[in-house]
Amino acid sequence: MNYTKSEQLYKQALQYFPGGVNSPVRAFKSVGGTPIFMERGNGCRIYDADGNEYIDFCCSWGPLILGHNHPQVRSKIMEAVEKGTSFGTPVQYELDLASLILQNHRFIEKLRFVSSGTEAVMSAVRLARGYTGKSKVIKFEGCYHGHVDHLLVKAGSGLVTFGESSSAGVPDAFARETIVIPLNNRLALEQAFLMHPNQVAAVIIEPIPANNGLLLQDTAYLQLLRTLCTQHNALLIFDEVISGFRVGFEGAAGYYNIQPDIITFGKIIGGGMPVGAYGASKEIMRFIAPDGPVYQAGTLSGNPVAMAAGAAQLQQCLQPGFYENLQTKTQAFVQYINQHCSSKGYEVQLFAIGSIFWIAFTRSPHVYSADQIDAAKMDSFKRLYQLLLQNGVYFGPSGYEVGFVSAAHSETDLQAAQQIICRCFDAVLG
Repeated sequence: MNYTKSEQLYKQALQYFPGGVNSPVRAFKSVGGTPIFMERGNGCRIYDADGNEYIDFCCSWGPLILGHNHPQVRSKIMEAVEKGTSFGTPVQYELDLASLILQNHRFIEKLRFVSSGTEAVMSAVRLARGYTGKSKVIKFEGCYHGHVDHLLVKAGSGLVTFGESSSAGVPDAFARETIVIPLNNRLALEQAFLMHPNQVAAVIIEPIPANNGLLLQDTAYLQLLRTLCTQHNALLIFDEVISGFRVGFEGAAGYYNIQPDIITFGKIIGGGMPVGAYGASKEIMRFIAPDGPVYQAGTLSGNPVAMAAGAAQLQQCLQPGFYENLQTKTQAFVQYINQHCSSKGYEVQLFAIGSIFWIAFTRSPHVYSADQIDAAKMDSFKRLYQLLLQNGVYFGPSGYEVGFVSAAHSETDLQAAQQIICRCFDAVLG
């Protein structure tokens, strides 16, 4: 494929933005080459500035569960835009989206809209601290919760450690309020509570970790997490920015039938527009201003255009059989590729849950934690990625990122992509 215009645009972008991008992974550092500038999308396909066409499995990193430019979502956006783009006041679109969520989600009673997943997580942690009167937060190595200062941390050398900053600009004092432990390690989880008695405000986890590979957890481990939080009077926060409304309308909470205390959302509830939210019981949410002492505000929270887009999308997600059809398509897609790779003896397989999947360069039947991922194998992903691009298949430009199947991916589209992906695996690993 020819990328002349993308290369020209990137040279210009380098003059305007750090690294030429407005989010680091877009810079293609993990896969090499020039970032591709997209111009339009329709259904499951996207088209770049040079006119190249791709079957898209990035789906804007997850929110486009209906595919690109869905007619009902587009229509509602245009309807809202014609009335105005922002008022800084309450609007009925907020009620429309909130009622869709709350009437069909057993695990929350009230919510607050914000403008991003990061903002939702930041607010949820503040709420947990304000509600419990405690300051420490437990997080897990391999889970990402946005670029919140006190969560942008990594584990130290011990089993249970205070966080070490993974970014310049995060004060050590912030990192010391965060306890980082390995995923899927019962001993570390129990020790974290015992080492910090009556200090833990909350435990935050991606119940379906999908930012550093797809690290599917045992249900029993998540249930233990719920039990320990209850025993130690700590709140359990499910970060469902990715998994929410993706593996089912009730997300991972519904999938595992586990009641968290606070859930954070993003991605799908915006229909492609910038939206986040956090929700909990009425008892916990009464601590949020103006009802309570935990302050959180946002000029563009509940933006009418974003609310209209989200409501239009979630109405489609509520159609009978929507999630079952998505899961069936995804499982068939993954199974075909796995059978091909297994028959060739390749050290690779795809893991999947709902309509989320991930390419893992391993034969292990389970990858529970980030330390099970062999970083040396990412060179194979880099070569695979470039071949996929040349053959018209688009993934997020990192081997640690997951892929998504949308309602717009037809069986014909998926079969075409299967053939391309298998041929590319043959070229890289054969």
